Amino acid sequence: MAVDEQLIQDIVQGVIAKLNIAENKDSLGVFQDMNEAIEEGKKAQKIIAGMSMDQREQIISNIRKKTVEQAEILARMGVEETGMGNVGHKILKHQLVAEKTPGTEDIVTTAWSGDRGLTLVEMGPFGVIGAITPCTNPSETIICNTIGMIAGGNTVVFNPHPAAIKTSIHAIHMINEASLEAGGPENIACTVAKPTLDSSATMMKHKDIHLIAATGGPGVVTAVLSSGKRGIGAGAGNPPVLVDETADLKKAATDIINGCTFDHNLPCIAEKEVVALEPIIDELMYYMIQNEGCYQASKEEQELLVKTVFTEKGLNRKCVGRSAKALLQMIGVEVSDNIRCIIFEGEKEHPLIAEELMMPILGVVRAKDFEDGVEKSLWLEHGNRHSAHIHSKNVDRITTYAKALDTAILVKNAPSYAALGFGGEGFCTFTIASRTGEGLTSARSFTKSRRCVMSDSLCIR
Repeated sequence: MAVDEQLIQDIVQGVIAKLNIAENKDSLGVFQDMNEAIEEGKKAQKIIAGMSMDQREQIISNIRKKTVEQAEILARMGVEETGMGNVGHKILKHQLVAEKTPGTEDIVTTAWSGDRGLTLVEMGPFGVIGAITPCTNPSETIICNTIGMIAGGNTVVFNPHPAAIKTSIHAIHMINEASLEAGGPENIACTVAKPTLDSSATMMKHKDIHLIAATGGPGVVTAVLSSGKRGIGAGAGNPPVLVDETADLKKAATDIINGCTFDHNLPCIAEKEVVALEPIIDELMYYMIQNEGCYQASKEEQELLVKTVFTEKGLNRKCVGRSAKALLQMIGVEVSDNIRCIIFEGEKEHPLIAEELMMPILGVVRAKDFEDGVEKSLWLEHGNRHSAHIHSKNVDRITTYAKALDTAILVKNAPSYAALGFGGEGFCTFTIASRTGEGLTSARSFTKSRRCVMSDSLCIR
């Protein structure tokens, strides 16, 4: 069935028009004041905590259903509002969130039974969780977080990135609508109409917020970890991908470019730079150019990109999440729509290599041998311990690389997005807490451990 582009666009425009955030009073879960949002979330949490696992799962199932139904609308809203990303890829991300984010099945009980009785460890809710979400994956992160948090018996109050507030509000409204339809309460997810630094500070200091989950840059995570509350921090990364002479170079080129260009490089796990061993670097780049739609930038074009991509304050936000074609147009270079990535060879200190760009610009660093490659990859990852990737058929080298990088995610011989269950095994998340150690968060990450001991009873063996 053909997609009616104009119809979808009209729907998106209609939704955005309704979400006039200055006067928006009809969206479920949206309040003018953060204290009010937390209070309403607290009321809803009392109801959620009293529900059975089966009842919570019914709410989650309806959230999944609505996410699939509205995947295209949410994707188009996100791109239109922020100017970042690829609609087709964002649709896939919403489908992935709906299908592979763990629900109540992730909440497990541990038991010990012996001569002295029975001990249970069960996972209980924190209550109302405070969450900070980015503009790069706004609705995806909100939906993913809510599913996990509700599964654990919590509710959540979001302080979304202001640049994606309309998309975030639509996602929050959809979640509450799903809850009501499934027999749950409203306000299982809440936010404020105009999120600010002040509303974020209010949330972090509020007496009824005992856990804060932050998905964003290092500044946001630092603020959360300085709040005095329990924090889950999903910070920045600059994932390198190492390629050695044992790799299938054609496949490596395909996997690397597919991962790097997914949603125009917005995912924090995406390949940000390549470290290639000297014997194979030229062949690898040849396959990238000939087979994978890559444009090799000259020295002059690299300099123009540096001046365009960076400002005195840091990254030029108008470049983040833009296509390779759009970035090249900014420096006066016209290419076909088939060009999806800009590549070049450079030293590891090159600003387009050393800095996390979140753009389809991929620098390739030459390494004289495997040990040099590991050393350069380690330097480029900057100690974030977030994500790293490798293409090699040598198990010993893969093991050495994994131990040296010590990241929350390591993908071997596949695109980076395999780590999120897209073309790989495992569950999906958009909050990867490398800094605070949880790694890929799921429902159990948003619960606290409770031990219940029955001494000298209930042992029947």
